[in-house]
Amino acid sequence: MMPPEIQPRSFRPYIAASISSPSFTSSSFPSASPYSPNQNPNRNIHFPSPSTSSSRSRFSASSFAHNSRIALALVPCAAFLLDLGGAPVVATLTLGLMIAYILDSLNFKSGAFFGVWASLIAAQVAFFFSSSLIFTFNSIPLGLLAALLCAQTNFLIGAWASLQFKWIQLENPSIVLALERLLFACVPFAASSIFTWATTAAVGMQHAAYYLMIFNCVFYWMFAIPRTSSFKAKQEVKYHGGEVPDDNFILGPLEGCFHTLNLLFFPLVFHVASHYSVIFSSAASVCDLLLLFFIPFLFQLYASTRGALWWVTKNANQLHSIRVVNGAVALIVVVICLEFRVVFHSFGRYIQVPSPLNYLLVTVTMLGGAAGAGASALGMISDAFSSVAFTALAVIVSSAGAIVVGFPVLFLPLPAVAGFYFACFVTKKSLPSYFAFFVLGSLMVTWFVLHNFWDLNIWLSGMPLRSFCKLIVANVILAMAVPGLALLPLQLHFLAEIGLISHALLLCHIENRFFNYPGLYFYGMEEDVMYPSYMVILTTFVGLALVRRLSADHRIGLKAAWILTCLYSSKLSMLFISSKPVVWVSAVLLLAVTPPLLLYKEKSQTGSKMKPWQGYVHAGVVALSVWFFREAIFEALQWWNGRAPSDGLLLGFCIALTGLACVPIVALHFSHVLSAKRCLVLVVATGLLFILMQPPISIAWTYRSDIIRAARQSSDDISIYGFMASKPTWPSWLLIVAILLTLAAVTSIIPIKYVVELRTFYSVAIGFALGVYISAEYFLQAAVLHALIVVTMVCTSVFVVFTHFPSASSTKLLPWFFALLVALFPVTYLLEGQVRIKSILGDEVGDLAEEDRKLTTLLAVEGARTSLLGLYAAIFMLIALEVKFELASLTREKALERGGIRHSQSSQSSSSNFAPRMRFMQQRRASTVPTFTIKRMAAEGAWMPAVGNVATIMCFAICLILNINLTGGSNQAIFFLAPILLLLNQDSDFVAGFGDKQRYFPVTVAISAYLVSTSLYSIWEDTWHGNAGWGIEIGGPDWLFAVKNLAILILTFPSHILFNRFVWSYTKQTNSSPLITLPLNLPSIIISDIMKIRILGCLGIVYTIAQTLVSRQQYISGMKYI
Repeated sequence: MMPPEIQPRSFRPYIAASISSPSFTSSSFPSASPYSPNQNPNRNIHFPSPSTSSSRSRFSASSFAHNSRIALALVPCAAFLLDLGGAPVVATLTLGLMIAYILDSLNFKSGAFFGVWASLIAAQVAFFFSSSLIFTFNSIPLGLLAALLCAQTNFLIGAWASLQFKWIQLENPSIVLALERLLFACVPFAASSIFTWATTAAVGMQHAAYYLMIFNCVFYWMFAIPRTSSFKAKQEVKYHGGEVPDDNFILGPLEGCFHTLNLLFFPLVFHVASHYSVIFSSAASVCDLLLLFFIPFLFQLYASTRGALWWVTKNANQLHSIRVVNGAVALIVVVICLEFRVVFHSFGRYIQVPSPLNYLLVTVTMLGGAAGAGASALGMISDAFSSVAFTALAVIVSSAGAIVVGFPVLFLPLPAVAGFYFACFVTKKSLPSYFAFFVLGSLMVTWFVLHNFWDLNIWLSGMPLRSFCKLIVANVILAMAVPGLALLPLQLHFLAEIGLISHALLLCHIENRFFNYPGLYFYGMEEDVMYPSYMVILTTFVGLALVRRLSADHRIGLKAAWILTCLYSSKLSMLFISSKPVVWVSAVLLLAVTPPLLLYKEKSQTGSKMKPWQGYVHAGVVALSVWFFREAIFEALQWWNGRAPSDGLLLGFCIALTGLACVPIVALHFSHVLSAKRCLVLVVATGLLFILMQPPISIAWTYRSDIIRAARQSSDDISIYGFMASKPTWPSWLLIVAILLTLAAVTSIIPIKYVVELRTFYSVAIGFALGVYISAEYFLQAAVLHALIVVTMVCTSVFVVFTHFPSASSTKLLPWFFALLVALFPVTYLLEGQVRIKSILGDEVGDLAEEDRKLTTLLAVEGARTSLLGLYAAIFMLIALEVKFELASLTREKALERGGIRHSQSSQSSSSNFAPRMRFMQQRRASTVPTFTIKRMAAEGAWMPAVGNVATIMCFAICLILNINLTGGSNQAIFFLAPILLLLNQDSDFVAGFGDKQRYFPVTVAISAYLVSTSLYSIWEDTWHGNAGWGIEIGGPDWLFAVKNLAILILTFPSHILFNRFVWSYTKQTNSSPLITLPLNLPSIIISDIMKIRILGCLGIVYTIAQTLVSRQQYISGMKYI
């Protein structure tokens, strides 16, 4: 029997359509590696041969288990590429993904898949045209390589997105396995290059090879260490010895070899290519070459303890020999290079031993320390001899280090004793030994700081250097105490937690002072000393890794891990916001936001769910923390806008941030409470509305902050921009109220569905608010229109609301409301500007200023009338959409009711045997509209199709008028306006026989009629010479022009007539008449002088081809049915 992954689709199980949507996982790094972190390298590892394991490896459809790993690599790359591409790429990708999402929501699984890929391809094309890579690199080869790298990254993103569609896993399992392997094989190359590109763009090219080396090591650890496939059956218990077979690994030996070559040689080759002119110019340059090779080599040897070199040999003893021998050579080279490159270059002033003894002692110290650390990491300290050797090495290293830094000869036994006790702690895990080492080490660190820095009269970062010395000594002592405290019994682990939290607080304070107070004052001289940004990033991620390891080993509790994670993460805010207290307000905000994510992890247990009062308190704490964070928000907005933000903008960001910060609370603890979700949506929407509208706030609560007060009192805006007249902003409050009321009604916070009186008040309030807003915002000088616009908006609101939620008497009154709307349209349009135009015509001609005023008034009247046309077009469009939706819902419910009645009559059973959806619809009708049934709607709502058709036709007509007024009659506009006619409904009063089958007929007829009429108008306009009359003379140029173009225009008619007949009837053509009319469109394309006629010719060819293809498809379908 063939394996399932290569079986044909006809032999596979049935594939349900419910699994077409992508399934994303949010889990952390999966522990898919078969190598335990604490595995003894000397233990023999049995790898079964591929021949014996291949028969047991079977495809298993499941979600992609490595989403987090891939996201860490590709999401930053995607953000960087979007930044390079700019607005065209963002717009293209957004539009394409929206279409793909709509297709997926419609359960069109293949369409969603191809929509995602089409979006990525279109975005890549837009990227090539919008980004200037060749000019950026000033080199054609480098620009082409960068473009290929971007295209490869885009392709990998598409492959990752493809793995989220489960139907692909079931229908094409071999492709899914290939995509997973492709991702793990190619992502390290692309991600490390993109990360290095972004880093060098930010900090410069000088140390680019080292950045590439670091990123290569990170992604090698993430992807090159063996991981089991997400799509193969994991039945390790059946394997010999519990080991995973080679076939279950994602990558094979070939990919492992390429990853190793990339890790070892790519940074070196990149450095040679970028610094070829100074490679051997100095000893430091040679050390760079050696470090760029041997540091990744050492890293790979350490990664081999996790199985990174499984493809070299499967014998554990051989791997251990490779690690020891090669590691010793690489360690010697790295230590010697670091001495010349770092120690003697940057810390030579602290070496108190003369040459050449200093080289010897520094080498002994560094090489001995590195050898001891390597032996401990490889687990080589396991017997008495190795323990004695390690102890002697520790004593020698500590003594040599003390001599190098100038420790007094009289006290040299103290470092030796400290090294002895440290070795005892490492070999025997003796707590008394570690605390002896801690005391002696603290004394030596204190002596070093006092000896080198205490007597310097320097002010550093706004405080004396002695104060910094105290902070640094305290921080180092706490760091040294933590390892011993972590080994205390479980009852005393709170001491380790206190030590870690104190150390994190001190580190945050020290780095905040260094980074945000860069001034160095020395005897009246000032110099800028910048604490490097990479140190903030390095200490942050080292701290987070330490917290994660201690938490995994149960050395610290969940609360301590939560506090430490928030403290270390808050340091990153210094890199983006320059406010001095930003670290502390960020920490408070993270402490308020992250408990649902970090503190309450066991959300599956009922006891860990928050109670309602706890949720309210937590939300209040989040709001308070956001208020403390307001200065940071203010500075970020000021940096982004280039000027101080308004109070409304600041308040909007605070409200939106509060809502987003409460998302974890609602998602993890109140996901079953619908009202909580609705309130959260309302809060976020309120913040977004404040951000967009920026309403005026009379109470300047933000002035309580000194920073905000100083920014608001600045006179730079006036001196630069001058006094600018601004229109009133109070109407924005009306729009905000209207939108919030609409959201509250949609989310059922306001129960308008059940209370008719509340529904009436709601609709009138919405219409009044929108009417006043539109009047004050767009028709401020036309006071006579205000009442008519308010009445129009109230009628619209009442019509839409009561059409969606009808009452017992609304069906009798709504046609009158619509009639009033239609009557108000010409009255309002004609009344606009009539008084002002009469005043202009009544005045006598005066000076030039009076003429300018009249011209301005005429232009204002014309603009106001255009705005009125746009307003009424939107109103009629909204009414047509609402009527179309209600009629579709009514038809669907009547069909369900008819099907349910037929089912009940055929089965002679009770309502309990109805289909579940039928029972749901009955319950819905009984609960929501108890006094208004479908039959009554059908009887009293017969006016709805006619009203919808009138609204659709008026909207289309107004849009055509706007097209003529604004664009002069654009040719392309009809293709966007004609789809409005799809809102026409089946109505026997106007057009007999028009139904759902003919819904595309009005669109095609409107396009053809518009192009024909505008073509005739163009011919008439080109041959009519104003008041001089017709310029046509028999045989003259105008006569030839008119005759030729009219004849060509008539030749395009047959194709359009046949296609429109076909769209109306969908009757298959038995003859080849459509193809016969195809050549008639060629003269219009080739020899016509008018663009609209050429468009008609092209459209005729498209119509003919489409009609032929559809007819052929109908014939094939009919033959299959027969």
